[in-house]
Amino acid sequence: MSGKPVQGRMTADGTGEVVVFLVGMRINDWRAVRSWLPVLRAMTPMIKELARDPERGMLGYRFLPGLRNVAVLQYWESKEKLLAYASDQGGAHRPAWAAFNRRARAGRGHVGIWHETYAVPAGSYENIYANMPPYGLGAARGVVPVARRGERAAERLAA
Repeated sequence: MSGKPVQGRMTADGTGEVVVFLVGMRINDWRAVRSWLPVLRAMTPMIKELARDPERGMLGYRFLPGLRNVAVLQYWESKEKLLAYASDQGGAHRPAWAAFNRRARAGRGHVGIWHETYAVPAGSYENIYANMPPYGLGAARGVVPVARRGERAAERLAA
């Protein structure tokens, strides 16, 4: 995590729906580089494409590296925009998905992929960041002083 800490108690700006999308891969066989390396390399162009075009709906992201598992945490404006990106014939996702499926059939399970999508309605999430650089949803939406949305978690959830 980098960046200068924002002093005080902050919360993410915005109160509407947010979609949390986790996507990742698992290397099942380290020796099968031809199976897992292209999957790993496909993640970055998609993130760059989304970051260049905010109208697509991705609010922010964070890479979650690991030894065998690599994931990306993403925040989206809506499930409709996430699904539109996933099915966009002209975007980076469709060719990467098709290539993975071809590799999966030939690769005998050397690499796995997964994703989880959570559509979180307005009023069903809250957060606090104390003396932290912008992080998570706060990095994606910006932060405001806690008092603007309620001093207590229960108040922020009810807003």
